[in-house]
Amino acid sequence: MRIALGSDHGGVNIRKEIATLLDELGIEYVDFGCDCSTSVDYPDYALPVAEKVASGEFDRGILICGTGIGMSIAANKVKGIRAALVHDTFSAKATREHNDSNILTMGERVIGPGLAREIAQVWLKEEFQGGRHANRIGKISEYENKEQ
Repeated sequence: MRIALGSDHGGVNIRKEIATLLDELGIEYVDFGCDCSTSVDYPDYALPVAEKVASGEFDRGILICGTGIGMSIAANKVKGIRAALVHDTFSAKATREHNDSNILTMGERVIGPGLAREIAQVWLKEEFQGGRHANRIGKISEYENKEQ
């Protein structure tokens, strides 16, 4: 599995925590995040990560900002992306099993590093269940692919 990892200034600390987790798990990743504390624009980090996941260059992505909301909104503008904003382990499990999310977003100002690690670990290990859920994902893809 290859992970595209990114954050804006509001998610630097948790991004570093997640990078450590990925190292510990032996999961390959590339860090596309900023290393600054001054304000930057979250789309500048969310969109490249989402494009790399959508293209298949990376299997999944993890994005962190202050709340996770901006990253989620921006990433979901990229065709083929199902970014899920998650702040608990139950949702992390469900979004992989039921929604086949390919990007996880979290908010550093909402959760701490320990919980962020737990969420990421659950999200990374869970697999899409398919079945009735595949039909639902198919409907999203069909809408996304129709000519407007």
